[in-house]
Amino acid sequence: MSDEVFMRRAISLAAARVGLTADNPAVGCVIVKDGAIVGEAATGEGGRPHAEEQALDAAGAAARGATAYVTLEPCAHRSTGAASCSERLVAAGVARVVVAASDSSAYADGEGCRRLHNAGIFTDQGLLRAEAEALYATYRPAKTLEIRR
Repeated sequence: MSDEVFMRRAISLAAARVGLTADNPAVGCVIVKDGAIVGEAATGEGGRPHAEEQALDAAGAAARGATAYVTLEPCAHRSTGAASCSERLVAAGVARVVVAASDSSAYADGEGCRRLHNAGIFTDQGLLRAEAEALYATYRPAKTLEIRR
């Protein structure tokens, strides 16, 4: 199967959650290894847990060396102070992350993708961007970080 097929699956997962994730955007994440989906998820009701963390939990050890397809740039910071999705993807050992849309929120704003790239993870951006961006038409990204410790 192709990158487009897996990203369409991630978009489908996210689309089903639009309007149910409070202030957070509805994100879809599909983790693929050797052509098979080993984990997938969408943002939880109320905005947590994030899609990537749930998909990584579902994939377990199979995430190492896999490709993650994510509809919106993985976060670089969490308001709770917990490990960000970009940190979790690095720790899981994924080999590649395909991101549909960028996130201008202060919690990402390019830093999530930079973290992946700096960790040696190949990062592809823009696959099915217009379709993913349509999901975020009403999303109002945070402009300042508010991290609770």
